[in-house]
Amino acid sequence: MKNRRIQQLAATVVAAWLMGGTVLLAQAPEQAPAAAPAQVAPPAPYQPKFAGDPARSESEAQALGYMRVVLRAQKEYKKRHDKYAESLPALAGTGSLTKRMARSTDRGDYSVGFRTNKDGFILAMTPKQMDTEHRSFYAEEDGVIHADDQKAADLNSPKVK
Repeated sequence: MKNRRIQQLAATVVAAWLMGGTVLLAQAPEQAPAAAPAQVAPPAPYQPKFAGDPARSESEAQALGYMRVVLRAQKEYKKRHDKYAESLPALAGTGSLTKRMARSTDRGDYSVGFRTNKDGFILAMTPKQMDTEHRSFYAEEDGVIHADDQKAADLNSPKVK
């Protein structure tokens, strides 16, 4: 069974290699039409992922999604252990927060900030470049996400709807 899978994989690789060579031969340089000047299309407007989606861009949607996963994991962790996790790696494996998600503080256009305090925690998502499509986000153990497009978000920043 294992040998058959290996044979199927090898056949697929060889077929892909042969097809790639055929495509390259069909596109000989002397027959290729002159390339038109590249035109940069404006980025498509953000398409909300669900009704009431507060994100303004794909990057914000990903940052907010990450925050929701961490907040749900902390809530579940608290139910199990009667305290909040002291670090993201300690939270890994709770809910849908994976070890990989907990290990990396680099989340594309955002950096994750996490720290604990006496009775809870603070979670922040800071954009690498703040602009209208990259707000900063902040949440504590109450689960309310705050956003700010001018500075680092904090407890006094407007709530994300």
